[in-house]
Amino acid sequence: MAQDVLCEVKNCQYWEEGNKCVADAIYVVSHKGKEAEKSEETDCKTFEPLH
Repeated sequence: MAQDVLCEVKNCQYWEEGNKCVADAIYVVSHKGKEAEKSEETDCKTFEPLH
């Protein structure tokens, strides 16, 4: 399992200085069902905007 998950989306509540993601779990989905051929075909569903 990855030790460090990096994220550049500073307006996510899980973003921390150093572009670290501090979420307990990461949920990534594909735009095309169960498979993707490139990163542009995926989204991070863990994202939560800052309130």
